[in-house]
Amino acid sequence: MADQASTDQAPAGALSVTRWGATAYLVAAGVILLDQISKYWVLNVLHLPDRPPIQVLPFFHLTMVWNPGVSFGLLRADTPMGKWLLVAFALAIVIALVIWARRLTRPLLAVSVGFMLGGALGNNLIDRIRFGAVVDFVDFHPIFPWVFNVADAGINVGVALLLIDSFLSSKKPSAT
Repeated sequence: MADQASTDQAPAGALSVTRWGATAYLVAAGVILLDQISKYWVLNVLHLPDRPPIQVLPFFHLTMVWNPGVSFGLLRADTPMGKWLLVAFALAIVIALVIWARRLTRPLLAVSVGFMLGGALGNNLIDRIRFGAVVDFVDFHPIFPWVFNVADAGINVGVALLLIDSFLSSKKPSAT
């Protein structure tokens, strides 16, 4: 038991990372990879910007949307200044997540932070710098009203796991 606790603690040093921090970085890399591959496929193989939505299932379409806003098209940033302000804000969030991840000691929290970090990097930094907007294409209309992408899903899954981890870690064992 003491060995387990000692391996979960952050090692000494300015750039040290716990094993759960490394897990968070690995999950983030996976989210970024899946997000960017899916966007490459939508843009360069399907050429979705040049065609109408593709019906995959009655409730699932591939629909091209260039999203200059934050999440689900909110807080639109149609000007160059707005775009770079969103990039700066996203960069601050990414830096905070990277620093937080270094000291993680719980597996569910590590996966949660990894999903959020990968989503933030995939959408808000890579897409905005490359395209000036976020590439959205996953459309579950009429079940879900917004078009989104893999990175958006990563952020939402990460937040859900963060809430679950918070709930589970706040439960104290009873005295009986």
